[in-house]
Amino acid sequence: MNISTFKSANKLITGEGSTERLLEEVQRLEMKNPLIVTDQILVEIGVVETVQSKLKGLTSDIYSGVKPEPEIMLVEECTSIFKKGNHDGVIAVGGGSALDIGKSVSVFANYDGEIEELFGTDLVPEKGYPIIAIPTTAGTGSEVTNIAILSDKQAQLKKGIVSDYMLPDVAIVAPEMTLTMPPSVTAASGVDALVHAIEAYISVNASPITDSLAIGAMKLITENLPKAYANPNHMKARENMATASLMAGMAFGNAGVGAVHALAYPLGGRYNIPHGVSNALLLPYVMEWNKIGCLERFRDIAIALGENVRELSDRQAADVAVSAMKTLCEAVNIPSGLRSFDVPEDDIPSMAEDASKIDRLLKNNPRLFSVKDIELIYQSAY
Repeated sequence: MNISTFKSANKLITGEGSTERLLEEVQRLEMKNPLIVTDQILVEIGVVETVQSKLKGLTSDIYSGVKPEPEIMLVEECTSIFKKGNHDGVIAVGGGSALDIGKSVSVFANYDGEIEELFGTDLVPEKGYPIIAIPTTAGTGSEVTNIAILSDKQAQLKKGIVSDYMLPDVAIVAPEMTLTMPPSVTAASGVDALVHAIEAYISVNASPITDSLAIGAMKLITENLPKAYANPNHMKARENMATASLMAGMAFGNAGVGAVHALAYPLGGRYNIPHGVSNALLLPYVMEWNKIGCLERFRDIAIALGENVRELSDRQAADVAVSAMKTLCEAVNIPSGLRSFDVPEDDIPSMAEDASKIDRLLKNNPRLFSVKDIELIYQSAY
């Protein structure tokens, strides 16, 4: 029997109205002066004001400088504000970018060196300040993972800080917090969660626990993403998507993700293609290449995606899984083709070189990819 470990946020609070528990958790963590880390849009549309109202007048300054595909400098900027304000904890409110910045600040504010020294695995020396994560999208799963992804614009790469000290102390997952997502974000983040579930399920590090979470997430996403996309106010669909994202986050936070994420990193680092969109765009093409490495698992994926493959061989069922994935992406209008983002075709060889170096992710993949393989996948996705 393989030995596996399982990690998540220290405490999960889920369900409609769960933000009502925020003050109780802030007090339990002995935060007297937390910093809310978020983006300007969530401030403007009143989401942050709603969060502040739950604090019943407790002092809570706001850092609203988070941007999509956040750069390293934002962590440094936010940390400076954290220290100047003598803050003693973080409440991260938003999508994966806000949660990743908040998690990074929680450990970097307690660190004397440069942030570049923390990129990699297990390089954070100690627990930082307490952090509560409140996601407003259903996709990244960042509220339950031990990783933060930041963009290094100079190197045109994304880099990760991976440490169990980054696991949030509390994750509050309230479906009403996702109601402000426009349909395009609902689609991209929802398929991003599906990528997490699929890659966790076919990961070489998968375990019975992560398998159950991943399959459950796939089923929920297949059934509820089209509903949430078609009707943003469908609260039951929103709640199921929030749950699916959480489950997928716990699955990939332990089993890891693979080639889809590795190939998506250069797209975000070079061309600022949103993480969820780049993952969703690449998923069917990487699945096509991966299926030979785990045909029986692709049968399970096809079933989770709602397909009847009882009379089919494993190879035929795997083909159905890929086809079902493409159909779902089309239903929620995920952009198809790298050319639609003005990615120069001449850049594909260098992109493949960059992606091939992301061994932290590629080592989880069920099929080994050469640089040439990656080039061909980019070409098929072009």
